[in-house]
Amino acid sequence: MSDIERLKGSVEKGVARLRKAERERPSLASYTVYLGTLGLLIALPVVGGAYLGMWQDGMFGTYFITLAAISLGVAVGAVNAYLFVKR
Repeated sequence: MSDIERLKGSVEKGVARLRKAERERPSLASYTVYLGTLGLLIALPVVGGAYLGMWQDGMFGTYFITLAAISLGVAVGAVNAYLFVKR
């Protein structure tokens, strides 16, 4: 096998690899879905904790349950985000 044939084979492999990488590249839409999901994984536990805490504070006439529930929502959201990004 001559040097030119080896070079030609190497270039063809490189071109095929680049075309495959271009086809498999994530799109803007996939990044948008990823970031939207990440935002929901953080925001929903916080908002849910706020509503649950306000409901319980209304029942018991206190104010600290809302703060505790929001803090718990932040912690749950952080764990959700960590597990989602890790996957």
